[in-house]
Amino acid sequence: MNNLHILPRNNTDLLSKLQTKLGGNITETFGKIKLTVNNSNGFGTIKYLQLDWGVELIQLDIRFSEYYNLTLDASEFNPIQFIYSSNGRLGHYYEDPKDLQYVEEFHTLILTSKDGSKNNFVFPKDQNLQITIIQIVRQEFLKKKHSNVSQLNKQLYEVFMDTDHENKFRFFGSFNLKIADKINELQNLKSKGMIRILKIEAIVYEILSLHIQTHKNTLDDIKIPDSLLKSELRIIRKLSKKIVDNPSKNYDLKSMSMESGLSQLKLQDGFKHLYNRTVTDYIRHIRLQTARDLIRNSELNISQVVYTIGFTSRSYFSKIFKEKYGITPHEFKKQALSVSV
Repeated sequence: MNNLHILPRNNTDLLSKLQTKLGGNITETFGKIKLTVNNSNGFGTIKYLQLDWGVELIQLDIRFSEYYNLTLDASEFNPIQFIYSSNGRLGHYYEDPKDLQYVEEFHTLILTSKDGSKNNFVFPKDQNLQITIIQIVRQEFLKKKHSNVSQLNKQLYEVFMDTDHENKFRFFGSFNLKIADKINELQNLKSKGMIRILKIEAIVYEILSLHIQTHKNTLDDIKIPDSLLKSELRIIRKLSKKIVDNPSKNYDLKSMSMESGLSQLKLQDGFKHLYNRTVTDYIRHIRLQTARDLIRNSELNISQVVYTIGFTSRSYFSKIFKEKYGITPHEFKKQALSVSV
C-alpha cells in the first residue's frame, strides 16, 4: 500500500500537495480547481469549489492503480466532512488501522477530528471511485445569519458548535439514493458563470440537508420499507432517470411493472420512499419541471411545450402548472422573456 502523508492548510493547498505526490495537472475555471491525473498512479479528476460561509465542495471521479492510504493531519485544517459514495467504497480510520471502516456505495459518512489528530483515507486499487464531499469550516459557517444549527439534533449541534475542535465524531449513515440523484443533478448542470454557482450552492445545501436527515432517520431507527430490497430501490432509481430523460413517453404502472420485474405495489412503495410521491405524481412533477425549463430556455410556444412533455390538453397543463408554480404558463413565459431582455 502506498502511503501519502499531507498536512494541508486548506483545500487548495491539499490539491497542490496531492499533485506533488500523484502527478497530474491543475487547472482553474470559473472558480473551480481541478486536478487531472493520467499516469501510472491513476486516472481521473479531483475537483474543488469554494462556496460562501465556509462551505466547500470536493468531487472525486478517479481510479487508482495501487492501494493508497492518504493521511491528513488535522492540525491546521479541520472541517466537518459530509461524504457520500456514488460508486465504489472508501475506507477511513483515525490513528489505529484496526478502526478501519468503509463508506459503501450509496451510503453516507459524517466525519470530523480533533486538532492534532489524523484522518486516514484508504482508496482501493482498480476501482472507479465517485465520491462527493461537502466540507464545513465551522467558524465561518456559524457567522452565517441563517445557519440554524440550533435546530439540529443534540449530536450534530455539538459537532457544529465545537469550533475549538476538541472532539472526534464519526457516523456511518444508511443507504440513500436521494443523495445520488442530487449529485447527478449537480453533475448535469448546464448553466455558466454566476448562475451556475448559485445553482451548485442550492444543490449542495440540499445534499447537506439529506445527510442530516439520514443521521436523524438512523437515530430514530427509520429504515427502508420491509417490502423493498436495496437492489429493488436501484431498479426504481433507474426507472426514475428514464422518466427524467424522456418525460413525454406514455408511462403507466402496468408497463413499468413488466419492464422492471417489480410489482405495482413495490413500485409505489419505492417511489414514495425515494421521492415522497406516487408514481403518477412523480411523472407529473418531472413533466412540469421540464415544461418550466423549456418555457424559460427554449423558443417553443406553450402548445409545443405541452406536446413535448407528453400532455394532450393545454387547459389541463395550464391548470396543474399554476397549481404547482402559482402562475400560468403564459405569465411565466412573459416573466422569463422580460428577465432575458
